[in-house]
Amino acid sequence: MKSYKIYIDGQWIESMNKEQITVTNPATGEVVGYVPKVGETETKKAIDAANNAFKSWSTTTASERANYLWKLYHLLLENKEDIARTMTMEQGKPLQEAIGEVMYAAGFVQWYAEEARRVYGETIPASKENKRIRVLKQAVGVVAAITPWNFPAAMITRKLAPALAAGCTMVIKPASQTPITAIKIMDLCEKAGFPKGVVNLVTGNANEIGKTIMSDFRVRKLTFTGSTEVGKILMGQAGETVKRISLELGGHAPFIAFEDADLDKAVTGALASKLRNCGQVCVASNRFYIQESIVDKFIEKIKSKLADYRVGNGLEEGVNLGPLIDESVYNKVEKHIEDAVNKGAKIEFGGKGSKAEGNTPGHFLQPTLLSNVTEDMLIMKEETFGPVIPVLSFKSEEEVIERANNTNYGLAAYFYTESLARSIRVSEALDYGIVGVNDGSPSTPEAPFGGFKESGLGREGGHHGIEGFLETKYVSVQI
Repeated sequence: MKSYKIYIDGQWIESMNKEQITVTNPATGEVVGYVPKVGETETKKAIDAANNAFKSWSTTTASERANYLWKLYHLLLENKEDIARTMTMEQGKPLQEAIGEVMYAAGFVQWYAEEARRVYGETIPASKENKRIRVLKQAVGVVAAITPWNFPAAMITRKLAPALAAGCTMVIKPASQTPITAIKIMDLCEKAGFPKGVVNLVTGNANEIGKTIMSDFRVRKLTFTGSTEVGKILMGQAGETVKRISLELGGHAPFIAFEDADLDKAVTGALASKLRNCGQVCVASNRFYIQESIVDKFIEKIKSKLADYRVGNGLEEGVNLGPLIDESVYNKVEKHIEDAVNKGAKIEFGGKGSKAEGNTPGHFLQPTLLSNVTEDMLIMKEETFGPVIPVLSFKSEEEVIERANNTNYGLAAYFYTESLARSIRVSEALDYGIVGVNDGSPSTPEAPFGGFKESGLGREGGHHGIEGFLETKYVSVQI
């Protein structure tokens, strides 16, 4: 198996302690490769490199920065199959889905290659004749990005592209389960010709790397995608050096189908929202509220569609549902199903799985449909992060909005209706940063992604996504 290196100051280097992380295929248990397990020393070197590169990179023209991003965009497209295959081997998602993620990741680079030229300042009418007021937009400085395992390509470019477009330099720490995808992207950054120190990558001890990043005043912004629990810790640590912080955290998305919905569209949207990446998605629907008059039809239609899903190794032909990433995720999903059944839920489809034990590889779980679900069940209180569809019924619009909003999370919500008036009312009433109206897949590089409440701070994507990497400077000139 191949041993990879980290990328600091334009060079590929090994860890000083020679320790490594073993990356395994969650579907087969086979070793995919080895990456360095680094800590404080290498992370400081990466920050040094980014800090040294910042002065020159931040003063390059917007067109120059855009040209580098365009090169990276084309390289991502040219290498999409190679990156996707790597992603499937270390993360598990089906190959076609992985290719789709690489295209999505490239979309962020394309968008911010264009957005780099649209960072505008202002001239404000002054209070006195002999004064002029200008407002400038300038790069924040060194940015640290900590990215998750569920979207190992897109979650990097969604942070990398706007940061570089704004004139920031970066230190990236990918998840230890999926670091090779990140290394592949760094290789393309090198091929695109980014000056040394502009982009740096460290892999290894999450606590040690995180503490080093958070305690260094030269890192002026952290952008993090991950759990709400870790996000709260990082938020507290950011206060020590008053870093800017963007957090894209957990979700507990409601999916609502009203009785006037196109039921076929609703079922298609429900499956798209829930089963992508085997349900291991922060915006995946987690609570399915179906109006009383159509709940039985909805369940029957979902059951008929679930029979079409084939669970297995994402590299095998015909597989459209891969493994869960590891034992801890599998155990949580299994716990949610068992708790629901013990409290009266009925398994309408699926419910069976297999853990990796002995010579049996992979943590696989059938897509699972539950009826007779009640609000007191664990699955209605916690993010499941697995392929389970718990169905509840509701009577009125007012009732379901109150139930949907009754959570500390506020990332994404979905609802289906053919009523224009209801689409406006409900989309405005739902307490979520992203609302899909008759749309189970709303994420796109052109639009702002982010949540309310404990689902995070800031937005990624669209013209909004570059703002978090820019400082606003007021210049008063007396003439």
